[in-house]
Amino acid sequence: MEFKELTTKSEAEVKQLLVELRVKAHDLSVKLKLGQLKNSNEFKSTKKDIARVMTFLSAKSK
Repeated sequence: MEFKELTTKSEAEVKQLLVELRVKAHDLSVKLKLGQLKNSNEFKSTKKDIARVMTFLSAKSK
């Protein structure tokens, strides 16, 4: 996900995306700890996507 994609969405859609990403990150974290995750880079990229969304939301609120 790129930052440009967030600018085309409404604030409600972005907040829903943040919730979905957090659930995905939690699931990936559990799988990583259990050794079931084959691609650990997916967890890293999900955390970066969460950071992008949170940055977008904080910038929009100012």
